[in-house]
Amino acid sequence: MDFEDRDSSPKRRSVRCGLLDVLFRSGDDPEDCGLGQEAFMDEEADLPSDLEWLQELSEESDSDGDLALETDNSTKRSYAETARMFKLRRNLDQLDSFHRQKERDVQKAREKLKPCRQNVESWLEQRDNLEWEIEQQKANANSSLAVFRLRAQHKLLCQKLQNEEELEGQIRAELTQQERELNEVEVDLGRVFLLRQELQEEEQRFQVLKAQKAVRRLQQERKVSQNQQHNMKLLRDKQAARLEEEEKECQRKNEEARTSQKKAAKYLKQTIKRLHQQAAEKEKQNREFIERRMQAVESLKSSIAVNQESLQVQQNRAKEQTQKKKEQERQLKAALEAQGIDSIKHMYQKKQLKETKRKQQEFEESQKSKRVEIVAKIHQEEQLLKSRKRNQAQPPKPSTNDKFSSLRTGREMLLSFLDPNSPSVSEETGTLLVREFSNISRSSSPCSDSEHLEEMGETVQKYMTHKSPADSLAEPEFSGLWEQEYKATNKDMTPAKAEVKKDEPAMANRKLNVTAKKIHGKAFISKPDVIFFKDFEVGKCYKKKLVLTNISYTVNQCKFLRVSAQLKDFISVNFEPPGSLSTGMSCDMHAFFQPLINEDLEGDFQFASTLGPFSVPVRCTTKKCCPEVDCRFVDFGSHVVGHTVSRTITLNNKGALATFFSMDTSTHLCSESSHVQMPSQASANTGPVTSSINISSSDHQSSDSLDSEAVRPKQQNLSKELQQLEPGVEAVTEALLSSDVDTQTTQTFLDSCDITLGGVRDGEVGPFQNVKLEILFTPTIPGETKLDFYIRFSDTNTKPIPIQVRGVAVSIPVWVVQPSIDLKICMFDRLYQDTIIIQSRANKALKVTFEVCPGMRKHMEILPKNGFIQAQSSFNAQLKFIPRRSLSKDAENYFDSDTGVLEVPMTVQVAGQVRPVPFTVQAIVTSSDLQFDQTEVDFGSCSVYHLVRSSVRLTNMSLLPQDFGFVAVPEFIEVQPNDGFGTLLPQETLEIDLIFGPKKAKEYNFQLCCKSGINRDFLLSCHGVGVRPPLSKEPTTQLTKDVMKVDGPRLFCFCLPKDSEISISPSAGRLLPGERCLVQVMFRPRLLDHEIKEEALRQIHCAKLISEKEQEINRPTEQEMKNNIPPEPNKGKRPLGNAKNSKVSENPNTNKLPDPVDIKPGSELYGKARAFLLKSFTRSYREYTVPCFVSDGDPTETDSQVQLAWSPTNTLYLKLECPAVQPPLLVTSSNGNNILDFNQVFVGNKVIKRFTVQNISMEPLDLRLSLLDIHGPFSLVNAMRGVGPGEKHTLVLAFSPTLERKYCEKLEVQTPKMVLEITLQGEGVLPVVTLSPTGDLVDFGYVLEKEITSQHVQLQNSSVVAVDYRVLLASQSLPSPQHGADRVALLLDGYRGSQIHPAVGTQNYSGLSVFSVTPVEGSIDPGQKQNITITFQPDHPSVCYSDKLTIELINKSKVCVMDLRGVASSHNMYLYGGDPLTVPIESLLPSLIIPHPKLTEAEENRSVHALVTLQASCKAGVIRPAVRELQVGCIRSPHTSKKCGEFYWDDVATLQQQGFQLEPVKGTVEAGHRRSVTITWTPQSGHKPFEVIQVCAPLTVKSDEIIIYRVTLMAVVSSTAD
Repeated sequence: MDFEDRDSSPKRRSVRCGLLDVLFRSGDDPEDCGLGQEAFMDEEADLPSDLEWLQELSEESDSDGDLALETDNSTKRSYAETARMFKLRRNLDQLDSFHRQKERDVQKAREKLKPCRQNVESWLEQRDNLEWEIEQQKANANSSLAVFRLRAQHKLLCQKLQNEEELEGQIRAELTQQERELNEVEVDLGRVFLLRQELQEEEQRFQVLKAQKAVRRLQQERKVSQNQQHNMKLLRDKQAARLEEEEKECQRKNEEARTSQKKAAKYLKQTIKRLHQQAAEKEKQNREFIERRMQAVESLKSSIAVNQESLQVQQNRAKEQTQKKKEQERQLKAALEAQGIDSIKHMYQKKQLKETKRKQQEFEESQKSKRVEIVAKIHQEEQLLKSRKRNQAQPPKPSTNDKFSSLRTGREMLLSFLDPNSPSVSEETGTLLVREFSNISRSSSPCSDSEHLEEMGETVQKYMTHKSPADSLAEPEFSGLWEQEYKATNKDMTPAKAEVKKDEPAMANRKLNVTAKKIHGKAFISKPDVIFFKDFEVGKCYKKKLVLTNISYTVNQCKFLRVSAQLKDFISVNFEPPGSLSTGMSCDMHAFFQPLINEDLEGDFQFASTLGPFSVPVRCTTKKCCPEVDCRFVDFGSHVVGHTVSRTITLNNKGALATFFSMDTSTHLCSESSHVQMPSQASANTGPVTSSINISSSDHQSSDSLDSEAVRPKQQNLSKELQQLEPGVEAVTEALLSSDVDTQTTQTFLDSCDITLGGVRDGEVGPFQNVKLEILFTPTIPGETKLDFYIRFSDTNTKPIPIQVRGVAVSIPVWVVQPSIDLKICMFDRLYQDTIIIQSRANKALKVTFEVCPGMRKHMEILPKNGFIQAQSSFNAQLKFIPRRSLSKDAENYFDSDTGVLEVPMTVQVAGQVRPVPFTVQAIVTSSDLQFDQTEVDFGSCSVYHLVRSSVRLTNMSLLPQDFGFVAVPEFIEVQPNDGFGTLLPQETLEIDLIFGPKKAKEYNFQLCCKSGINRDFLLSCHGVGVRPPLSKEPTTQLTKDVMKVDGPRLFCFCLPKDSEISISPSAGRLLPGERCLVQVMFRPRLLDHEIKEEALRQIHCAKLISEKEQEINRPTEQEMKNNIPPEPNKGKRPLGNAKNSKVSENPNTNKLPDPVDIKPGSELYGKARAFLLKSFTRSYREYTVPCFVSDGDPTETDSQVQLAWSPTNTLYLKLECPAVQPPLLVTSSNGNNILDFNQVFVGNKVIKRFTVQNISMEPLDLRLSLLDIHGPFSLVNAMRGVGPGEKHTLVLAFSPTLERKYCEKLEVQTPKMVLEITLQGEGVLPVVTLSPTGDLVDFGYVLEKEITSQHVQLQNSSVVAVDYRVLLASQSLPSPQHGADRVALLLDGYRGSQIHPAVGTQNYSGLSVFSVTPVEGSIDPGQKQNITITFQPDHPSVCYSDKLTIELINKSKVCVMDLRGVASSHNMYLYGGDPLTVPIESLLPSLIIPHPKLTEAEENRSVHALVTLQASCKAGVIRPAVRELQVGCIRSPHTSKKCGEFYWDDVATLQQQGFQLEPVKGTVEAGHRRSVTITWTPQSGHKPFEVIQVCAPLTVKSDEIIIYRVTLMAVVSSTAD
């Protein structure tokens, strides 16, 4: 504070001196003040804000009519003196404040000095006391320590006393200085005492003068208010007159309206009457419709009541029957117990017997239905054979007859087996044969008839060969018949074998002699059994491998003979004879198939062996359509009326050929189940007929699906026969179906509306694809509903698939909405809840009670247990299930501990209902344990700078996936993968890596806690020892040296692999003992430049190939078109010329690919290739092991060039795992460039650009943006949203600079897996636009009415960017409230503010703007100019035409604001000057024309009034004459005849008598020029003050017409006039 005060004192002194100088300079002689008046006037603009009102006051005083006679110099001196007075008062106030400040400073210094003096006195007293004590202690010889202590205190006290005395001296010096300055200020105040008194007197005089001016101003305002009141009165009178006229007009219109209403009332009544009649008719129709609806509802209610009564009767009857049965059972039990028989066992045996009988009946029925199907198939085959025999022209081959004879033998055996009177064993045997036959027919449906029948015969023969009587568990009633049949069967089979042996006589000689043991069956088996070339395409080659294995009991040989005749053109075989093969040995054969025709082929490979010939079948099938459905019978079961149930069937196409399907619904209901009908003999002669289907059996549906497959013959003659038979088959089928259709047409169509099809009714099924078809069941009437429909296909070879749907609608008063409550998979000791919904359709409230099994009461609870369900409503109960560990003991009958399946039957007892409502609760209960494969993990010894990994296996013992996580993990342990968090699937085992990295050298014993998702803890004990090496690398990639182990500096160097995406900084360095060096490792995966260019070349090549193929395809069509057009004789040679031109135009360089060097980064081709590679990029993983070599020592200064030794023991290794994944976001705009450049933009302008990104990942992304600078020029226009896979999102960014500078900012598009950085840059520039000529006013002067005049201004763009501009006129813009207030002020105060003009003045009567501008807007290129034309076109005379022109740029900056003014006159001569007599705003309404009496010839000359006010100044007794100037002008116009005008003044002598002088009195004015007329008024002697001189002086102007201006001259003497 002291130093600050010292430094501030000279400043204050200088301030004080400056104030004194001003005061004394202000108080000097007035003459000096007059000399400095000019300087004062120059500084007038620098007055403070509190003196601004002084200038306004002086201006008001100038405008007042003060009559004091003073000169101009005295007026200026008065103004200067007033300013001097205020400045003097301000300086005196500053001096007084300076004096008060000095007094406060002196007072503060005195207050500081007082406590300082007190401290000095107290410390002097303490020093005296210490000195006295020291003397006392010195006298005592044993108190040396006390003397030393006292002396130390004395020394410290003396030091403090010295410091305090120095501080006292400083404060005293400061106080002296402050007092001196205070005295100087007081002396200065005494010097300006007289000046202060003079100032007070001047202030008093100024207040008196100000009061006088206020009184005068009040008087003037009163006069103005009186004038305004008079004007307002006149205005009110005009308004009253206008209101009267409006009232009269309104009365007239009312009278006209009344008359028109009277006329319209007559027609309105008729219209209303007609409308009432129409409304009555509609009301009558509505009532009839409502009555019909009510009758329908009543009939429906009555039918419902009848159905309910019948249902109640049936229920009562069922109850009585159950009661009777129970009573009979009770009586039977009592009788059995009376006889001493176990009644429970007897009843159980009885039930078992009934159940066995029921199953036996069902089995017999199924056997009967199957026998019927087999018989139908046999009859069908017989019909087919008969038809072939009739149509064949040549006799059949012997081998085929033998096959058919064997087939007949097999069929007779089947018929004997299918005899219903035979034992049950024969029935089972026949069933097995039929099933095997059906399987063969199913697998070989596309084969020919001969092969089909041959396989059937072989199957029967094989079965009879391998079947022996001992294989049957049942014995026949007559064994002799059984043995004879068996022998007959063997005899029938021997000719077939003999026939095979005759076909191969060559091998008969080479047969091996076999001992007494007879060999049956084939000698070789093939793998596969059938060589199957499935879904082949013509032109391709297929290869199959065949393995032949010797299964005989002797050494055998195998020789390939031939291929079937129908296959030899397509199949070639590569087979080397293996020689002799022992039992179990095998040989290989390769078959090559190259199809040339698109047809199914079948044949075999024929071989010869020692035991006889054998063959391997070969099948080749084309692509076919094989549609199947998973279910042909859809049973909805029983459902309540009003519910909607859906079932889905799957249509699978197991073939390689796509087809279109459509669902054809039948138009009738099947009220009763139909039965299988045997085709008649007449229909058999025509062809096979499709039998109807029994919809009540799913087994019949499956067999019928096989029968509906028509046999497809391969030979050409058989195909022709079937084509001839098809019309007959269709005719028979239509005949059979027509009868059924006729019988069902009487049924209503509403019955079939209960079962409908879903949305998918037709479409396409691709190869090996499936389609879900939905069927809806919405029952409306209780009862059974059935519907049959077909799925038809576009493939003509595919039969329609019939589908049968059945549903039953029931009405139960109380039922459980969900009869089977599935709680899914539950865990022990966890709470699971579900809602049980009970529905009632009864008309009264019923009491319901929920019953839980006794064994489940500890685990399951239903709340509430009892309740009342209201009429026709629902009741909700809460099911709570908490499975305990004792569930397996408590509920042994319901819970399977091995599978965890729990199925609990529950019941709901309903009051008044005998049968309870059953429902089932199902759940799978599982454990929630997580188990480690080991209980303790030992990491061993580990360096504090390294890591040790150990793996444990964690197993989820539950059937549910469980989340797990290792929590509270110590800092020296790392758990991977995913940091110890993850999800285990049911019964899944996950290997977890525990990475141990000790921080200190000590022993570690700890436990890891694995917490499951349900908050269960599983502990794992761990043990490890941490050790410290001498030199190591820290995990944070810092190289350190141990000071205790290393004796000097060491050098290190990282050796990076070549062409790697890894960079290390620093890669080499020098470390002192104990020093650390942070090494930064950066991994930047990128696409290589040559890969992108190669991809670009590949895309170009593919595009070129596609274009060439298109040209080749289009070339034949063009040639055909040319051939079809006949050649013209005159133009026959033009094609040759065109061909030559085409050959010449072909450039050999067009086929060459561009050079990769020409593909530049940033180009469109480069961006497409890069985007394609990024989209197709999947994942890459690389591992790098970077060695860090450490030197053995530090090089000396002298031997710095010597290569140091690098010890391998000191080498450190850094392992880097570098996975690279596909980026989820890809920039698709600007060819993949991440830089968005807005270029140069004007300050204040806004430019919008778009930036598009695409989600190329397989997951939806939630995009977020980093925050932009809120004060910066960049902003985001649109909002962010989530982006789905493959979708794009466009960022709309705006750039609006505020300063002239360059901007750059980073915007980050953030996703959970990626941050995309976008660089935003742009430059703000200022528009430099100049206007020439410069100025704020464009005056058009005087113009004749209805004439056009124009002026031009020019804009020049000096900036580097094109500038957009627009031109605005105030008359064509929206008016502002302030503008309206200004207009009112001008109207009310127009005479006093005549120098103020409105922005928008008088406008044309036509409504068009007086001023117009072209062009209104446009753009100026850099360095260019633009001319703007301003046109003035008035349509009536006025002197108040004005407008405001504003030219602004696109950034709202204004180039200029100019006032447009013009005057329109009806004649070419005009008078300019004088005082205004009207307001500057003119009404657009024309003036009222009042008829006047006829004027005389002298009055016909037009007269115009003008006013000229002259004020002579009188100051200091000197009167200065008043001078005013008028101008007479002539307008140049091509429409007037005269090119000049004349003017002259009348009664000049009268004017001279009043003191007025006119110069010149008369003269001429050229067109387009003005001439000045000077009016001078000199007051005559004896003129009285406040006297106004008024004289009227006529001025006559002549040109095209004569106009008289009556100029009124008013003269007055004023003391304030200049």
